[in-house]
Amino acid sequence: MECDVCGRSMWRWPVPPTAWEEEIWSCSWCHAATHVGGEWFEISRPPYLPPGMRWGNAVAVGLASGVSHAFGIFDKTLCGIQETCMSPSDHWWLPGREDACGACREVADVIDDRWPQTMRGEGARVSVARRL
Repeated sequence: MECDVCGRSMWRWPVPPTAWEEEIWSCSWCHAATHVGGEWFEISRPPYLPPGMRWGNAVAVGLASGVSHAFGIFDKTLCGIQETCMSPSDHWWLPGREDACGACREVADVIDDRWPQTMRGEGARVSVARRL
């Protein structure tokens, strides 16, 4: 599948089959996501979000305390750390905080710059629902 934001190839997540067979696709370059299928047979494209609202704070036993990392879309932090059972917390990773990982912040800025201004507005990414 081609990314509607940057035109690059997207990667299909190995999602276990469900009753509705939803597929999740992610772009490894701009980190846009597209959900296909599901209960209503739709194409869902979440809109652009600024860095402070895009990633959850990474939580894992092996992460050093005192540094907050952004949980990326490929089960790693944006700076590349991968720990067993890592997950995003219920709280946003805030790049402006003093304890935010500098490497995660740099990657977040690079990814954010990859989103064209035309794709950042409300309704810029079109979702399509099947009409019955």
